[in-house]
Amino acid sequence: MRKRVIDIDKKQSSYPDRNWLDLEKLAVVEVSSENESFPIESALLPGKESGWRASESGKQVIRLIFDNPQKLEWIRLNFEEAETERTQEYVLRWSGGDQSGQDIIRQQWNFSPEGTTSEIEDHQVNLPAVTVLELSINPDINERNALASIEAMRLA
Repeated sequence: MRKRVIDIDKKQSSYPDRNWLDLEKLAVVEVSSENESFPIESALLPGKESGWRASESGKQVIRLIFDNPQKLEWIRLNFEEAETERTQEYVLRWSGGDQSGQDIIRQQWNFSPEGTTSEIEDHQVNLPAVTVLELSINPDINERNALASIEAMRLA
């Protein structure tokens, strides 16, 4: 029997890193609000540390409009919340070709400072010609004054 002992980094996803799209070169981003200390580039571009935060409470939208249709196979979303207990809901939608505003996923997540403070979602998709990808975030379905945020959004 051949055997190897491997080192597993617990923080890594169970999926290997992908060839993430260079969104800076491929798309225009629209955002419903933005805290100037946490710009959207910090969530979309590799090497940025702070992530994006809204400047206003309530539902927010991040929309990527691609210069040319893109084939998407993987969408990774990384949300962090270490201070406020809340239930967040997000919806991913795509448009392209004869498809307009089609839901990919709608999901809720409970954040708790004393328990779960991060959510990393890897969505395997088969979207052949995406022209628009929209992430809608309701930071607190109980309508308290929570701010929407995302640490990282990567597409492959």
